[in-house]
Amino acid sequence: MYLSESLAKLVIGHQSQPVSPLAIERAKMSLASTIASAAMGYEIESAAIIRNLELTDAGTPVATVWFNGTRLPISRAVRVNAVASDAAASDDSDLRSIAHIGTIVSTVTLAVGEKCGASGEQILKAMVLGYEIAGRIDESLTPGRMQRGFHGSVSTVFGAVIAASVLLNLSERQIAHAISLAATSIGGMAISADTSCAREYHAGNAAMIGIQAVDAAAKGFTGELGVFEKPRGFLSAMGAQSIDEILLDFGKDWDIVTDMAIKLMPGAHPFHATAEAAADAAKLASTDPANIEKIVISAAVQWTNFKGDPHPRNLVDAAHSLQYFVAAAIADGEFGWQHMDEQKMCDPVIAALQDKVQFDPAPPPLPDRFPHRHGGTVIIHLKDGRIVQSTCKAPRGSGPRGVEWHDIESKYMSLLEGAGIEPQRIRDSWNILKGFEHQESCAKLINAIQSPTRIDTNLKG
Repeated sequence: MYLSESLAKLVIGHQSQPVSPLAIERAKMSLASTIASAAMGYEIESAAIIRNLELTDAGTPVATVWFNGTRLPISRAVRVNAVASDAAASDDSDLRSIAHIGTIVSTVTLAVGEKCGASGEQILKAMVLGYEIAGRIDESLTPGRMQRGFHGSVSTVFGAVIAASVLLNLSERQIAHAISLAATSIGGMAISADTSCAREYHAGNAAMIGIQAVDAAAKGFTGELGVFEKPRGFLSAMGAQSIDEILLDFGKDWDIVTDMAIKLMPGAHPFHATAEAAADAAKLASTDPANIEKIVISAAVQWTNFKGDPHPRNLVDAAHSLQYFVAAAIADGEFGWQHMDEQKMCDPVIAALQDKVQFDPAPPPLPDRFPHRHGGTVIIHLKDGRIVQSTCKAPRGSGPRGVEWHDIESKYMSLLEGAGIEPQRIRDSWNILKGFEHQESCAKLINAIQSPTRIDTNLKG
């Protein structure tokens, strides 16, 4: 069997089997995080442009645009919602290769579930299976695809395919062809994601193309089933390794539990552990920032040459500046949603600290090929000669540390309130999310997050 067929067989075999309660919990958390991030990203220009394009183009109304209430074709609705979630750089991540799988499986399952009347439990299980397949494929690509310049959207698309296929009850053959069609359809350059709004554009494409591949396969369209392993195929193009592990021990545990990381601060997830270390080191130093001589960062991410530039002046640059993360965390005792504000980026205290940041010329070698699993250390040198340091291997909200409901609730309430969503809608939607596996459908949740103040009445042609 080709890999596409083997993956389809595993999915079919697990559709009737239960997944762990913890995996269902993490799926709910991912869904809550994605909705919160989409609320924050709704008004960002890139999200507004895509929404405007899709609402103007319109089509058969099937799935709902979050916080807006307008209905679009499924592939268009998931594109709009995924772009909004990723635009705020506040969605989810993965400890292996920084792929935003949760955004894709969340947006796709709610849209497809809305169409077919799936229950909350069915939606959450589809999320778990979609996350698993996408995570396993992307793990084999790490770090090859990044070295070749491909963004994580080239693997998150498979989360969309599997999640949609499960809810739509596609056959094993149809799923295999949907996987193969997605593999030949998606792209996304890492450089664009790191420096522009193409990051969220990639998310929208992954969700949309996944749906389109499923729709085509369901109608009988076929692809190259050997697209993964054949010469000049997907795996060789992406520089894959440990390919035999893609199918190994499927269902023994779940990637959504072990490797998913909910962002409890905005921006590039590789920096979150180091920002935590910076805040902890500042507490140990207990001094005025003016008394700091220099700040040394020794982080696993240095091995990827992914550090960004100091002194960002917009959300995209701030989301990718390790210097800014660390300086802001030292100055304010934390790095949070407020640091994505352009006025905050001009804070003179933070600016002065950024100029004191240095990088360890010889960071410790990595124990494996997954740099994003290993966090960072921040060392503060004070003018009085004292040296304090702190290390954080994995940030809060990640698999190794565990994900706590109170952290998810704090994020949800904060982002929806900051986005101007009415308090009663915030409370109602949160209560639905907490017990989502008991919902007969996703209709109540969809209705609860719509905001009358956000209907687009002045679309530009």
